[in-house]
Amino acid sequence: MERFAFKMKLKPGFKEEYKKRHDEIWPELEQLIRETGVSDYSIFLDEQTNILFAVQKQSGDNSSQDLGTNPLVQKWWAYMADIMETNSDNSPVTIPLEEVFYMK
Repeated sequence: MERFAFKMKLKPGFKEEYKKRHDEIWPELEQLIRETGVSDYSIFLDEQTNILFAVQKQSGDNSSQDLGTNPLVQKWWAYMADIMETNSDNSPVTIPLEEVFYMK
């Protein structure tokens, strides 16, 4: 199992709304992400910068970032676009992060 990390940016003042939407994640979206081989998925917020830091475990070669053509994922992106920095297709601006240390 491989770990994958990336960062995104939340618009100022939307911490509670972001948390609420993820507390109520659509069951069919969660199932789709799991079926892709993603597990142990966490998102953290640095409140000083509004940077979201995400890390997930993935089996195989896929991550949640590989689901962009799925209509359900596109619907989620549109739902989240008002509170996050996004690309022109509503996908969140994501920046992969390089692992420089891991303690097992």
